[in-house]
Amino acid sequence: MSLLLENEFSELPPDKSIDTKFFLETVAHLPSFFDCMGSKIFSIIKSDINGNITKIKAVYLKDPMKYVTLQDIVVAERESNAAEWPKVGATLALMWLKRGLRFIQVLLQSLADGDRDENNPNHIRVNVIKAYEQALKKYHGLMVRTVFNAALLAAPYRSNFLKALSKGQEVPEEDCMANIRQFLVNYTPTVDAIYEMYTDLNAELDYTV
Repeated sequence: MSLLLENEFSELPPDKSIDTKFFLETVAHLPSFFDCMGSKIFSIIKSDINGNITKIKAVYLKDPMKYVTLQDIVVAERESNAAEWPKVGATLALMWLKRGLRFIQVLLQSLADGDRDENNPNHIRVNVIKAYEQALKKYHGLMVRTVFNAALLAAPYRSNFLKALSKGQEVPEEDCMANIRQFLVNYTPTVDAIYEMYTDLNAELDYTV
């Protein structure tokens, strides 16, 4: 069984609302994705994702009946923290979490699309660089970018990464790609919906760390 397919995201309803409880349960398994990257340098993203999930969950557990959807949480925080919002609470945590989720999404989509370095076809460095540039780079200052440049150089071989995603089993590459595409069917719309929510609510911040 593919690591990704053990905890698939559900199809969104027509209004694109995201059930908080199911989202938190599902996304909690994603940090293990970075264990497949081979280098401990990627633990930075893993730790960031874990931390933001914990912050969102803490807010949700205060009133599960009130915070049925992620949208409920963000809107409620906007109403109760007008002066500080959106740089507050679960709203800020979800803002950073979605960027980590986008990193995963772009990386997997790039693999599924067949993006390769023709000179090094068994490297996924080109896929990791694409993911970093699209999802995280603009929010990182010089010091953090330097750390991530080292992480990009430490990206694993394609074959090793796919084997890790398959939980150590030798799975044909075409089957691995099929599993990735299946995972993305509901994962990508979920990440897109969070980004759309932040745009609609004018909750996006562009400061760097």
